Amino acid sequence: MFLVYFFQSITNTDEHNYELLKETTEAAMYDALDMAAYRHDGTIRIDREIFVESFFRRFAQDATLQHQYHIWIFDVNEVPPKVSIRVETMGSETSTTITRGDSINFKLTDTINSILESKFGGEKWLEVE
Repeated sequence: MFLVYFFQSITNTDEHNYELLKETTEAAMYDALDMAAYRHDGTIRIDREIFVESFFRRFAQDATLQHQYHIWIFDVNEVPPKVSIRVETMGSETSTTITRGDSINFKLTDTINSILESKFGGEKWLEVE
């Protein structure tokens, strides 16, 4: 019974972390989109500082307080917009069926590489002068 409970809690935590990472990355990339550059010459680019600030703010708002998170931002390319992020979740599960009060520690790792694409803005590259 304990193994089923433990496996289910790890599976739910991993699924929650992946969805949180994916949605937070996407929203932070849209927040960091440089609309002035897009309006000026059709370039799709993100601002690195705005992306990092938005990512941490959004992740902290939606993360559970039961776990400790380690976040690595490996790469933020402004043009073309691409980010690489890894989130490690440090957690522990304690069960009342373990009489000695033992806890099981685990670490879940989720990595995402995200590229912001658009079907708009490429018209200027097709012009022949």
